[in-house]
Amino acid sequence: MSASNAYAGPWSSLPTTLTPWIMDVINSMGYAQMTPVQASTIPLFMKHKDVVVEAVTGSGKTLAFVIPVLEKLIRRERKLRDNEVGALIISPTRELASQIHSVFSLFLSSQPQPGEDEASSSRPAYPPPLLLVSSDSSPAEDVRRFLSTGADVVIGTPGRIEEFLLGKGGDTVSVKELEILVLDEADRLLDLGFHSTLTRILSHLPKQRRTGLFSATMTDADALSELVRAGLRNPARIVVKVQSKKSRVDKTSGEKRSVRGEVLEERRIPANLYNMYMSCRSSEKLVQLSRIIRHEVSQHQSSRFIVYFSTCACVDYFYRVLSAFMPPNTTLYSLHGHLPPAARERTLNNFKSSPATPLNPSVLLATDVAARGLDIPDVDVVLQFDPPADTKAFSHRCGRTARAGRSGRAWVLLVGREQDYIDFLAVRKIPLVEHGRFDPDGTVDPNGEDEDAEVISAQAKIRQLLLTDRSLHDKAVKAYVSFVRAYTKHEASYIFRIRDLDLVGTAKCFGLLRLPRMPELDQVPRDGWRDAEIDWNSYSYADKQREAKRLVESERQKVSVENMEKRKQERAEKKKANAAWSNKVTKKDEKLKRKERKGKKREWLKETQAGKALGDKRQRGEGVEGVESEAGAGEDDWEELAREERMAKKVKKGLVSQDTFDGVFGEL
Repeated sequence: MSASNAYAGPWSSLPTTLTPWIMDVINSMGYAQMTPVQASTIPLFMKHKDVVVEAVTGSGKTLAFVIPVLEKLIRRERKLRDNEVGALIISPTRELASQIHSVFSLFLSSQPQPGEDEASSSRPAYPPPLLLVSSDSSPAEDVRRFLSTGADVVIGTPGRIEEFLLGKGGDTVSVKELEILVLDEADRLLDLGFHSTLTRILSHLPKQRRTGLFSATMTDADALSELVRAGLRNPARIVVKVQSKKSRVDKTSGEKRSVRGEVLEERRIPANLYNMYMSCRSSEKLVQLSRIIRHEVSQHQSSRFIVYFSTCACVDYFYRVLSAFMPPNTTLYSLHGHLPPAARERTLNNFKSSPATPLNPSVLLATDVAARGLDIPDVDVVLQFDPPADTKAFSHRCGRTARAGRSGRAWVLLVGREQDYIDFLAVRKIPLVEHGRFDPDGTVDPNGEDEDAEVISAQAKIRQLLLTDRSLHDKAVKAYVSFVRAYTKHEASYIFRIRDLDLVGTAKCFGLLRLPRMPELDQVPRDGWRDAEIDWNSYSYADKQREAKRLVESERQKVSVENMEKRKQERAEKKKANAAWSNKVTKKDEKLKRKERKGKKREWLKETQAGKALGDKRQRGEGVEGVESEAGAGEDDWEELAREERMAKKVKKGLVSQDTFDGVFGEL
């Protein structure tokens, strides 16, 4: 597929004519023609063929299995009973399952009711699909809803589907009449560790069924191959490749230009996607992010953005500090995996339905929970503040824009030697072109001159915000630590090396008041870093209850430290007071004796010359009685000291106890 040939003919060109009311829904959605993945998959799926489909994000994979499922159920000779499942759709995340459910609901809610037209007057309306995700109901309630509605299509995540079929619904739910099984984002299902769950589900389903595996980044991993062998029979593999004219982006203007010779390149991203990267310092990532958004709003009239971060803590933190750097009237949304399911669904719906305009931009801050499969209309720009740890997620992130033939723009911020990531992605058919950094006035800075003043200003602005509430400081530290830990676990670890990352510059980007205590910072030079001048004892939480709790805990710790010091001093004094008086006197005497012996040793060493003179006199036959007497006394002391030193060495080696040594020689 090329950029100019993004479609593959009208729906009427399908070998099997679609049901009229299904065609009406397709036309109402604005899809006048099929995409290549739809034109390739739908005929095979409707002709009882298993399929393994790999196509770029935004290529229409959802309709490629929704339409065959509905057509297969409509063409059944016998209507399914209330406890029978006709189609099973398994998705890796709640958000994607909810989106698929909404597509099925759109079609089934538009079907003609009995008596509305002659063609359908004898066929009862098909019940709405059943969504199984943990946020909606318990497994027992899922079974009750299934029986009460008589749903033919069941959509859910692997764990809830397994519980529905093999757990609470094991004796009630029947899969004997199952027509189609679909595994959406099949590779992600395996990445999340659902292999054993999927194997149990597949073994429970009837062999006479159609199965489809769909993804944008299908791999040849052993686990996926095993899943294909276990769940599919002689499947047809459909790989929809994207080819577009090779282009470059002018580093000054940011405009995309064709390369001479009409060179075609294969891509794993949409053909209409302008995919760019910007190299900058760690300390200025936040500054450059805000300038990119302002540039997109002013120059390209962009209004709906998604910004991806590496961790949930980063999303939570920057959601609270980014407003000060955004264009006026910007609305921020936060979406990550640690939010309750209901909050995630509410955020996603609010972002989708927000009336975004260049004067009122909408920006969704998200983790990879919003990277796969989600069809968010009219996303103009995707920005990756942090490259994903899972390299396969890169194309999924970019694919949230430039969907269904529309154009879109994507950016990724890289620091230091992370530029090697560009070659890494090129091998995986994800081309990127470089864009120059922006100056404070919004113009492109091709030379990348130092912007320390701007970075310091941004850091000061964030610090002023953090000082208003200690909870923001806690979030900043948590976000910074989580980012560093995630960086150490990047799949491309030979590119993303923690020792090459400017951790102090990153701390400036986060606006930290002080550097946290963590092993990664132990050997890092602190050049250019200054802690904020702040009285940490009076630095308080805005939440009065939390502040009261902090004060109580602080006082408790203070008292605990004081008591510990007091007990330590009391033990020392008690030990000194309880020492026996006679032992004190004895040790004092021994100490004096040892001091005396050491003095004699020094005197003896001074008299070594006298010893030499003694020998000379003996040779001459002169009288030496006095000298011999002195030398003998010195030799006795020397032997005593030598014995003491030998004993001390044994104490050091553990051969003799200290008490034994003190008993023989006393204590200094």
